[in-house]
Amino acid sequence: MFDSEDALDRAFTALGDPVRRAIVARLSRGEATVNELAALFPITKQAVSRHIGVLEDAGLITRSRDGQRRPCHLDPAALEALTSWIDGYRLAAESRFRKLDAVLATMQKEEEEQ
Repeated sequence: MFDSEDALDRAFTALGDPVRRAIVARLSRGEATVNELAALFPITKQAVSRHIGVLEDAGLITRSRDGQRRPCHLDPAALEALTSWIDGYRLAAESRFRKLDAVLATMQKEEEEQ
């Protein structure tokens, strides 16, 4: 999904804004229209619409048409791709910490034996 550094940058930049994170959090509970989302914030509907555009450009949300409604939907696959990217680094760091713990345990054991 995020096959380029640019796509990854857009996703993390989009999530860097508290209003956009709140929109993602709200959409995690189900679809919502721009008007429904705008009611949650003390900003204009146009500002919310721009935030939605940033999230959509980043591939984090999609919009569909349901008659006159254009609900926004969270794209769970996009969040899973971000989580996978982060997990790669988390697992590598945990591996290094486990190795360090083993070294420290060996040193402590050697110190106790003296």
